[in-house]
Amino acid sequence: MTTQTVYLALVDGLSDWEYGHAAAQINIQTFQQQPGRYEIKTVAASLEPVRTIGGVRMLPDVVIEDVDVDGAAMLMLIGSDSWEAGENAALGRLARRFREAGKPVAAICGATIGLAREGLLDDVKHTSNFPGELGTYGGSALYQDARVVRDQGVITSGGASSMEWTREILLELEAYRPQTVDAWYELYREDSMAAFERLMASVQD
Repeated sequence: MTTQTVYLALVDGLSDWEYGHAAAQINIQTFQQQPGRYEIKTVAASLEPVRTIGGVRMLPDVVIEDVDVDGAAMLMLIGSDSWEAGENAALGRLARRFREAGKPVAAICGATIGLAREGLLDDVKHTSNFPGELGTYGGSALYQDARVVRDQGVITSGGASSMEWTREILLELEAYRPQTVDAWYELYREDSMAAFERLMASVQD
Protein backbone atom coordinates (compact mmCIF):
# COMPACT_ATOMS: atom_id res chain seq x y z
CA MET A 1 0.00 0.00 0.00
CA THR A 2 1.30 3.44 -0.96
CA THR A 3 1.33 5.98 1.86
CA GLN A 4 -0.35 9.26 0.97
CA THR A 5 0.61 12.57 2.51
CA VAL A 6 -1.76 14.92 4.25
CA TYR A 7 -0.06 18.31 4.14
CA LEU A 8 -0.52 20.63 7.12
CA ALA A 9 0.31 24.21 6.12
CA LEU A 10 2.26 26.29 8.63
CA VAL A 11 1.96 30.06 8.83
CA ASP A 12 3.13 32.50 11.47
CA GLY A 13 0.55 32.97 14.20
CA LEU A 14 -1.40 29.82 13.32
CA SER A 15 -4.03 28.85 15.87
CA ASP A 16 -2.78 25.95 17.99
CA TRP A 17 -6.24 24.64 18.94
CA GLU A 18 -7.48 24.26 15.37
CA TYR A 19 -5.30 21.50 13.91
CA GLY A 20 -4.44 19.23 16.87
CA HIS A 21 -7.27 16.71 16.73
CA ALA A 22 -7.10 16.36 12.95
CA ALA A 23 -3.33 15.87 12.82
CA ALA A 24 -3.37 13.39 15.69
CA GLN A 25 -6.20 11.24 14.37
CA ILE A 26 -4.67 11.10 10.90
CA ASN A 27 -1.25 10.16 12.26
CA ILE A 28 -2.42 7.66 14.90
CA GLN A 29 -2.83 4.27 13.25
CA THR A 30 -4.96 2.59 15.93
CA PHE A 31 -8.47 1.76 14.72
CA GLN A 32 -7.85 3.10 11.21
CA GLN A 33 -9.35 1.13 8.35
CA GLN A 34 -5.98 0.91 6.57
CA PRO A 35 -3.12 1.59 9.01
CA GLY A 36 -0.20 3.24 7.23
CA ARG A 37 -2.35 4.77 4.52
CA TYR A 38 -1.66 8.37 5.62
CA GLU A 39 1.19 10.44 7.00
CA ILE A 40 1.34 14.08 8.08
CA LYS A 41 3.90 16.48 6.63
CA THR A 42 4.15 20.17 7.34
CA VAL A 43 4.59 22.66 4.51
CA ALA A 44 5.41 26.37 4.52
CA ALA A 45 6.74 29.10 2.27
CA SER A 46 10.27 28.45 3.59
CA LEU A 47 12.01 26.02 5.91
CA GLU A 48 12.44 28.72 8.54
CA PRO A 49 10.72 28.03 11.89
CA VAL A 50 7.13 29.19 12.32
CA ARG A 51 5.85 30.54 15.64
CA THR A 52 2.23 29.72 16.50
CA ILE A 53 -0.11 32.10 18.28
CA GLY A 54 0.64 30.10 21.45
CA GLY A 55 4.37 30.68 21.06
CA VAL A 56 5.19 27.14 19.92
CA ARG A 57 8.08 26.89 17.47
CA MET A 58 7.38 24.56 14.53
CA LEU A 59 9.66 23.42 11.70
CA PRO A 60 8.26 22.78 8.21
CA ASP A 61 9.09 19.49 6.51
CA VAL A 62 8.94 20.85 2.97
CA VAL A 63 8.50 24.11 1.10
CA ILE A 64 5.50 24.79 -1.12
CA GLU A 65 7.43 24.18 -4.33
CA ASP A 66 8.32 20.64 -3.22
CA VAL A 67 4.80 19.47 -2.44
CA ASP A 68 3.93 16.26 -4.27
CA VAL A 69 0.30 16.90 -5.16
CA ASP A 70 -0.01 13.60 -7.04
CA GLY A 71 1.02 11.65 -3.95
CA ALA A 72 -1.04 13.77 -1.59
CA ALA A 73 -4.34 12.96 0.07
CA MET A 74 -5.34 16.41 1.36
CA LEU A 75 -4.17 19.92 2.19
CA MET A 76 -5.10 21.39 5.58
CA LEU A 77 -4.98 25.18 6.06
CA ILE A 78 -5.08 26.61 9.59
CA GLY A 79 -6.34 29.98 10.78
CA SER A 80 -4.08 32.94 11.51
CA ASP A 81 -4.37 36.73 11.35
CA SER A 82 -1.85 36.52 8.51
CA TRP A 83 -4.60 35.30 6.14
CA GLU A 84 -6.59 38.49 6.57
CA ALA A 85 -3.40 40.48 6.04
CA GLY A 86 -2.94 38.74 2.67
CA GLU A 87 0.39 37.16 3.57
CA ASN A 88 -0.34 33.59 2.42
CA ALA A 89 -1.19 33.92 -1.25
CA ALA A 90 1.27 31.15 -2.15
CA LEU A 91 -0.69 28.71 0.00
CA GLY A 92 -3.89 29.81 -1.72
CA ARG A 93 -2.28 28.93 -5.03
CA LEU A 94 -1.21 25.58 -3.58
CA ALA A 95 -4.83 24.95 -2.62
CA ARG A 96 -5.80 25.64 -6.23
CA ARG A 97 -3.29 23.02 -7.40
CA PHE A 98 -4.90 20.50 -5.07
CA ARG A 99 -8.40 21.28 -6.30
CA GLU A 100 -7.36 21.15 -9.95
CA ALA A 101 -5.91 17.70 -9.24
CA GLY A 102 -9.18 16.61 -7.64
CA LYS A 103 -7.66 16.50 -4.16
CA PRO A 104 -9.56 17.71 -1.06
CA VAL A 105 -8.71 20.88 0.82
CA ALA A 106 -9.73 21.65 4.40
CA ALA A 107 -9.60 25.23 5.71
CA ILE A 108 -10.56 26.52 9.13
CA CYS A 109 -11.09 30.02 10.52
CA GLY A 110 -9.04 32.69 8.72
CA ALA A 111 -7.70 30.19 6.21
CA THR A 112 -11.12 30.24 4.54
CA ILE A 113 -10.25 33.79 3.47
CA GLY A 114 -7.41 32.36 1.42
CA LEU A 115 -9.77 29.98 -0.37
CA ALA A 116 -12.25 32.78 -1.08
CA ARG A 117 -9.55 35.05 -2.50
CA GLU A 118 -8.33 32.24 -4.75
CA GLY A 119 -11.86 31.71 -6.08
CA LEU A 120 -12.10 28.23 -4.58
CA LEU A 121 -15.37 28.94 -2.76
CA ASP A 122 -17.18 30.30 -5.81
CA ASP A 123 -18.90 27.02 -6.68
CA VAL A 124 -19.09 25.02 -3.42
CA LYS A 125 -21.14 25.41 -0.27
CA HIS A 126 -18.96 26.69 2.56
CA THR A 127 -18.76 28.51 5.86
CA SER A 128 -16.33 30.58 7.94
CA ASN A 129 -16.27 32.44 11.25
CA PHE A 130 -19.10 34.72 10.11
CA PRO A 131 -20.48 35.85 6.73
CA GLY A 132 -18.51 39.09 6.51
CA GLU A 133 -15.21 37.33 7.17
CA LEU A 134 -14.66 36.44 3.53
CA GLY A 135 -15.10 39.90 2.04
CA THR A 136 -16.30 40.28 -1.55
CA TYR A 137 -16.05 37.07 -3.57
CA GLY A 138 -17.97 35.12 -6.17
CA GLY A 139 -19.46 32.44 -3.92
CA SER A 140 -21.17 34.57 -1.28
CA ALA A 141 -24.59 33.13 -2.20
CA LEU A 142 -23.32 29.66 -1.24
CA TYR A 143 -22.33 30.65 2.29
CA GLN A 144 -23.90 28.40 4.95
CA ASP A 145 -24.64 29.37 8.54
CA ALA A 146 -23.19 26.14 9.95
CA ARG A 147 -20.33 24.99 12.15
CA VAL A 148 -18.76 23.03 9.32
CA VAL A 149 -19.53 22.42 5.65
CA ARG A 150 -18.11 19.68 3.41
CA ASP A 151 -18.94 19.99 -0.27
CA GLN A 152 -17.19 18.44 -3.27
CA GLY A 153 -13.95 17.91 -1.40
CA VAL A 154 -13.81 21.36 0.22
CA ILE A 155 -14.15 21.44 4.02
CA THR A 156 -14.61 24.76 5.81
CA SER A 157 -15.42 25.80 9.36
CA GLY A 158 -15.08 28.59 11.87
CA GLY A 159 -12.30 28.63 14.41
CA ALA A 160 -14.54 27.49 17.27
CA SER A 161 -15.48 24.28 15.44
CA SER A 162 -12.24 22.33 15.25
CA MET A 163 -13.95 19.13 16.43
CA GLU A 164 -16.56 19.32 13.68
CA TRP A 165 -13.85 20.19 11.15
CA THR A 166 -11.82 17.15 12.20
CA ARG A 167 -14.86 14.89 11.94
CA GLU A 168 -15.46 15.91 8.32
CA ILE A 169 -11.76 15.53 7.46
CA LEU A 170 -11.72 11.96 8.81
CA LEU A 171 -14.88 11.13 6.89
CA GLU A 172 -13.53 12.66 3.67
CA LEU A 173 -10.32 10.64 3.98
CA GLU A 174 -12.22 7.49 4.98
CA ALA A 175 -9.48 6.99 7.57
CA TYR A 176 -11.92 5.31 9.95
CA ARG A 177 -15.28 3.61 9.60
CA PRO A 178 -18.07 6.22 9.79
CA GLN A 179 -19.41 4.74 13.03
CA THR A 180 -15.96 5.05 14.59
CA VAL A 181 -15.74 8.70 13.57
CA ASP A 182 -19.18 9.36 15.05
CA ALA A 183 -18.24 7.58 18.29
CA TRP A 184 -14.93 9.49 18.51
CA TYR A 185 -16.76 12.77 18.08
CA GLU A 186 -19.30 11.85 20.77
CA LEU A 187 -16.49 10.89 23.17
CA TYR A 188 -14.72 14.22 22.89
CA ARG A 189 -17.96 16.18 23.02
CA GLU A 190 -19.49 14.26 25.95
CA ASP A 191 -16.44 12.97 27.88
CA SER A 192 -18.46 10.09 29.31
CA MET A 193 -17.91 6.37 29.87
CA ALA A 194 -20.94 5.63 27.70
CA ALA A 195 -19.34 7.48 24.78
CA PHE A 196 -16.06 5.64 25.34
CA GLU A 197 -17.87 2.31 25.29
CA ARG A 198 -19.56 3.26 22.02
CA LEU A 199 -16.14 4.04 20.54
CA MET A 200 -14.75 0.66 21.60
CA ALA A 201 -17.82 -1.11 20.25
CA SER A 202 -17.52 0.70 16.90
CA VAL A 203 -14.12 -0.85 16.16
CA GLN A 204 -15.11 -4.35 17.26
CA ASP A 205 -18.17 -4.82 15.05
